[in-house]
Amino acid sequence: MQTNTINTSTDDLGKLVIRSAVAILVLLHGISKLTGGIDGIAGMVAGAGLPAVFAYGVYVGEVLAPLLVLIGLWTRPAAAVMAINMVVAIMLAHSAELAQLNKQGGWALELQGMFLFGAIAVALLGAGRYSVGGINGKWN
Repeated sequence: MQTNTINTSTDDLGKLVIRSAVAILVLLHGISKLTGGIDGIAGMVAGAGLPAVFAYGVYVGEVLAPLLVLIGLWTRPAAAVMAINMVVAIMLAHSAELAQLNKQGGWALELQGMFLFGAIAVALLGAGRYSVGGINGKWN
């Protein structure tokens, strides 16, 4: 059976687009935490009855993991870490908004939802050939 190289090529390009978009947008939130600190997150974590030191995990989920996804190295596990980070963020900071709509009629957690489901999509799709790890990498 012959594979269609055009579809493969566009599939890999699509993976690059979704991978880059999700990684860059989440990374911007991580950079904000690098420059502004994580005191607010530490307070939310402690308020949930967890050790405040867990707040440092945000650097893994919003800096390290997006960088790995962006370059396409260990893409699937890094994207899974981003998804887990978003679940924690939703539970800590946005759980009251889960069933709410915004003024325009959309889901109040559109951004968080897009980050979560985009990360899940990347974890399922992998990096594609436009990546450091390439298509043959075990975790890509």
